[in-house]
Amino acid sequence: MHDDIAEILFTEDEIAQRVGEIGRAITRDYADVADEGIVLVSVLRGAAIFMADLARVIDLPLEMDYMAVSSYGSGTKSSGVIRILKDLSTNIEGRHVIVAEDILDSGLTLEYLLKNLSERHPASLRVATFLRKQTQPQAEIDCTYLGFECPDSFIVGYGLDYAEHYRNLPYVGVLKPEVYR
Repeated sequence: MHDDIAEILFTEDEIAQRVGEIGRAITRDYADVADEGIVLVSVLRGAAIFMADLARVIDLPLEMDYMAVSSYGSGTKSSGVIRILKDLSTNIEGRHVIVAEDILDSGLTLEYLLKNLSERHPASLRVATFLRKQTQPQAEIDCTYLGFECPDSFIVGYGLDYAEHYRNLPYVGVLKPEVYR
């Protein structure tokens, strides 16, 4: 365990098992549109590792695309101002789209993103979120596929960061408060 981690919430093995379960569920749920395939959209940067692992266990034709959306800056709380820093390269009109998100906290960023994507007229639009914080959300988001519920702590690893550090940890852990205070 890294010295800056107070505790490990989800191990590498637990993550691999749960991502596999989500991938099999997506494969099953989209079997009737297998000829069309799906588009996985990663919300950069945090969800890139989750989406890559998820893509490897989905047994369907798929495309991968990326968006960068910012609401945090370099702090620990959302600024509330949402900006698209990188947009999709793929035309999603009439396509089956699954947004791969790293963590659902307030829901405001994802709510904005889903509204933006729905205006592009996909055939379907669903969310696969790796983590959902056990907090009172400010926006109601329907997560069709959910990895884990996690405590309302500052967590890092498996793509999640603090000031661009800790993304490469193979597990999810709680960052010690003295690191970010």
